[in-house]
Parts: sequence; structure tokens; C-alpha cells
Amino acid sequence: MRRDHRPYWLKRLQARRSLRWARKWLHPQFDAIGEGCVFINPRAVEIVGPDVRIGRNCHINAEPTRGTRLCVWFAGERVGRITLGDNVLVSPGTRIISSFGIEIGSNTMIASDVYISDSDWHGIYDRTSEAGQAKPISIGENVWLGLGAIVGKGVTIGRNSIVGAGSVVTKDIPENVIAAGNPCRVVRPLDPAQTFRTRADFFADTAALDALDRLDRAILKKNTLLGYWRARLFPRATD
Repeated sequence: MRRDHRPYWLKRLQARRSLRWARKWLHPQFDAIGEGCVFINPRAVEIVGPDVRIGRNCHINAEPTRGTRLCVWFAGERVGRITLGDNVLVSPGTRIISSFGIEIGSNTMIASDVYISDSDWHGIYDRTSEAGQAKPISIGENVWLGLGAIVGKGVTIGRNSIVGAGSVVTKDIPENVIAAGNPCRVVRPLDPAQTFRTRADFFADTAALDALDRLDRAILKKNTLLGYWRARLFPRATD
């Protein structure tokens, strides 16, 4: 479809239904969850294991064919953990898997199909054991992980840094840089004189949030329920 054919009221109704579904089925799966969290396509979001915690205003997105998974495994006596700070964005297809500990700072943005794992899961010679193959991951505040990036065990990524699409991060990335490649290396520094506007600023700007809602209402204003069903059942080239 070229555009959203839903009437505004229907879009809002579907959003409320998703919120109710997430509160009933997803929220209890977290050890802690902050206020204002939103799940897009919550039925395709999977939370596995204990000690998964997320902060306020996190947006966890999935698609019906590209599920998003946060998974904690037991590794003998050790149990992993996953912690997301406030205002974190997780895009469809992302998998975050821990047997030790993964910390993701506030305002971090994770693009689609990112894979973050703090373990190799099997030894080089002993393929039946994970022993010694796990180290914690720390991703700083306001980091941006590009499409399809892979973050491996023991890595620290500094605050504000950007990891390019398709990069494989096996060593630490300092703060305030752009890094890319396989293996991922620093490409250039960010300008420390520039002011970063983060997702925290977005949620704090209530006037802007109200303006977005008014814009959404205006865009969908002429849509009708009949037109919505016609577009779904009998789509045209202009739809």
C-alpha cells in the first residue's frame, strides 16, 4: 500500500487493543517494565527467561514475519540478564540473547535485524558446553546500531557512538565515534561541539507529540471504513 487507509479512530482503536494485549501477555514476562512502553505487533514479540528489565518509554517493534526476541538462558548456576534503559528503540527482527549480562543504555536506537549475544554458546573443541564462552556486553547511552549489526560477547560500545549497517563488533568501540565494517573499526570521530538531541528530548516535548497526533489525524481525516475495506479486499495501483 502507498498509504494508510485506516480512519483515524480505527488506528487509535487498534493501538489501544495492542496496548491491552501487551499489558496482559507481555508485561508479566518482564521483571521490571517502565511506564509508557509501546509494543508494535506485540504477538510477534517474544520474551524468554527471567531478569529481563526495560525502562520508561521503550518502543519494541516487530513484524508478523520478523519477530523480535529478548531471551535469557540458564548456563549451569549462572543466569543471564537483559536490561534496557529509558526510551530505547528496538526494531523488527532484533534478537538479544544473554547467558551472562547485557546492558543497553537509555536513548539507544537498535535498527532491524540486529543480533546481540554475550556468548559463543559452544566451545571450540567441546561443542556440548558453553564453559568460558560468555562475557558481558555494555552498550552506552544514545548509541545507534545500524541495520543487521552483530554485537558479540565482552564488547563495550561508548555513549553516542554509531555502528554502521552490517557491522560485526568484536572489540570495544569508544564513545562519540562512527564505526563500521567486519571487523568493526572506528571510521571517524563525532564532533564534540555538537549538541545531541536524543529520544529523551522527543518524549519530553509534549507540544511536538501533540503536533504529531494532529498531523496523523489530518492525514487520515478523509479515510472511511468502507474505503479501508475496499483497499484491503480490492486494492488498486493507486492504493
